[in-house]
Amino acid sequence: MTAETLQSAKPVRLTVAILTLNEERRIAQCIRSASFADQIVVADSGSKDRTREIAQELGAEVYLYPDWQGFAVQRNRLLAHAKGEYIFFLDADEEFTPELIDEVQAAVDSGADVIWEVMWNQVAFGKPLTRMRTTSGVQRLFRRASIREFSGIVHEAAQMTTSGLPVRRFKARLLHYSRETIHGSLLKLAQYAQLGAAKRAGAGKRGGVVLGLLSSFATFVRLYVFRGGILCGAQGFLFCLLVALEGFFRYAALEYDRESLDALARRG
Repeated sequence: MTAETLQSAKPVRLTVAILTLNEERRIAQCIRSASFADQIVVADSGSKDRTREIAQELGAEVYLYPDWQGFAVQRNRLLAHAKGEYIFFLDADEEFTPELIDEVQAAVDSGADVIWEVMWNQVAFGKPLTRMRTTSGVQRLFRRASIREFSGIVHEAAQMTTSGLPVRRFKARLLHYSRETIHGSLLKLAQYAQLGAAKRAGAGKRGGVVLGLLSSFATFVRLYVFRGGILCGAQGFLFCLLVALEGFFRYAALEYDRESLDALARRG
């Protein structure tokens, strides 16, 4: 039996699945951090830079899906290519740490049918905001057979084949390079404000400037004062401000961009 045959016969325990769009700045570090996985799959939404080439050079399986229909559809496309018994969804602006790798490998080795969630260690403008407290996690590791599909326009959720699966949380955090430049942060703000507003429009909710101001003020105080952003210097201030502004423009869009949001919500 050849080495190639032995390699192909090796069971695929873990797939790391990544969505990309113009991520040449971060994709190499992201994929290198996931090199412990048996399979790395990338679904690219039509990058105009070298994202796909870099991912392929680093050994990832890359599939092009430029017909953007929302995050849930793209994640479902990743599911279709995943061969692993377990699948971990990793964003292109995230990286595994050695401590988290150890925990993920232990979870896979356990064989448990569990939903695993992880908390972020935010990195903003070159500085890890380690003194900010995080209270909620994001669900990222699943048994492949237990996921039916993803649904939702933004902050998409996994729909499971079995209800009531236990949820456990990793102790180590996932590095999240969510804010690297002001320009990129503003583009991200606009994208997520629109998608969040479309989700709320689909639920029949209303918006407005006053609601936006109240929401953004409450968010800024919660993050900057009570979650410890004030302890993280200028980078902490900028991070909290940008997240709060996203909430303001979400409510403003609900009031002034209603027609386009309703159309987007129907497509989602």
